Amino acid sequence: MSPVKNSPVPASIFRAYDIRGIVDDTLTEETVELIGRAIGSEAAARHESTVVVARDGRLSGPRLSEALTRGLTAAGRDVIDIGMVPTPVLYFATHVLEGTASGVMVTGSHNPPDYNGFKIVLGGETLSGEAITALYRRIASGDLSEGQGSVRQDDLRDAYLERILGDITLERPIKAVVDCGNGVAGELGPKLIERLGADTIPLFAEIDGTFPNHHPDPGKLENLQDLIREVKASGADIGLAFDGDGDRLGVVTPTGKLIYPDHLMMAFAEDMLSRNPGAKVIFDVKCTGNLARVIDDAGGEPEMWRTGHSLIKARMKETGALLAGEMSGHIFFQERWYGFDDGIYGAARLLEILSKQDKDADAFFARYPQDIGTPEINIQVTDETKFDLVERLAREGDFGEDGVKTTLDGIRVDYADGWGLCRASNTTPVLVLRFEGKSNEALARIRARFADALKQIDPALTLPL
Repeated sequence: MSPVKNSPVPASIFRAYDIRGIVDDTLTEETVELIGRAIGSEAAARHESTVVVARDGRLSGPRLSEALTRGLTAAGRDVIDIGMVPTPVLYFATHVLEGTASGVMVTGSHNPPDYNGFKIVLGGETLSGEAITALYRRIASGDLSEGQGSVRQDDLRDAYLERILGDITLERPIKAVVDCGNGVAGELGPKLIERLGADTIPLFAEIDGTFPNHHPDPGKLENLQDLIREVKASGADIGLAFDGDGDRLGVVTPTGKLIYPDHLMMAFAEDMLSRNPGAKVIFDVKCTGNLARVIDDAGGEPEMWRTGHSLIKARMKETGALLAGEMSGHIFFQERWYGFDDGIYGAARLLEILSKQDKDADAFFARYPQDIGTPEINIQVTDETKFDLVERLAREGDFGEDGVKTTLDGIRVDYADGWGLCRASNTTPVLVLRFEGKSNEALARIRARFADALKQIDPALTLPL
């Protein structure tokens, strides 16, 4: 992103998939009002007269939401404020409310409490990359519309729950522990699961933007320890965890095993393909190679794509895919739903699948192929060098004749007995690596190949490989 001199807002907060910054530092009320003006101006250019606004449970949410609304209305847009709800309810509103397909979610997702930000949908498109950069350019150049829009309140919570309850039924009772991590899913998540007929044990359902119990990121095992303990102690059938704004899902089995999102996707894909043979299923480059094989075996068409919730949603629209998922825990359902990432709806779909089984969740997921994998490995670099390093690695790295290279997002090399990935994070100054092998020997060999290739590119890199 090329900085513009004397811009009244910092370029650093305009990121690949959203806008995010530190409240009262890089993200002040004045900055947010300008961001609202820019979003409103872009909405006007797309002939979108009305924008839905919602916020998560962060302490800064009310005042930043008000500042955003001031900016949107100053650009002549009408605002429908649907209050404090999970991000999926904001997405839902853009699909079901008359006269708008646009919305802005005020959310810091799973960032620390002093962060906040915005996820933006305009005319049904979740903004990413260049479209987010264009908002920054509008502010920097003063290309902002003027007008006076109106504001009204609405409440979509019951409509959201009723839409799901009208579609999903459980064939047998299930006992579920639901860890909301004091995030904004704390109200609707347990309520939905209880109304589905599950015996529901909520954990940390009080919405508290200081996140006093654990960080609301179910992608990290350390944040699931309370859930695992409660699942074991209560004899529950499944443990469910939501992130701070409710668009990601974490799952643990009765024995406390974390089911990674790429393995969740195996279950969701098989289920969806049983009704829609031949349908396309999209997954990001961080997912196991076994996922494509499971999709193939179930009669579907697998497609690997770039990481990022907005990029995946755009690809779903382009291809007509009925299901997509990311290793981060974003799962996107088009079949029976609207194609957006929704941890709460995903939890309901999982309970529906499990209720049809005559085996417990451990036995159910044990059916799927399980290789030996690493967690995400991060190598500290700089924002200025990260993309160039990965490009050079893809171009110059020696990964052997037996590897199949994929370069749509970083470099992924698939072998007969495993795979490796190195990509630049779009949100932090790190290289992200992940490896998987059918044996410890295969895993070690693939890691060593990537380590050697990285050392050739930049001998100064500190490699935790």
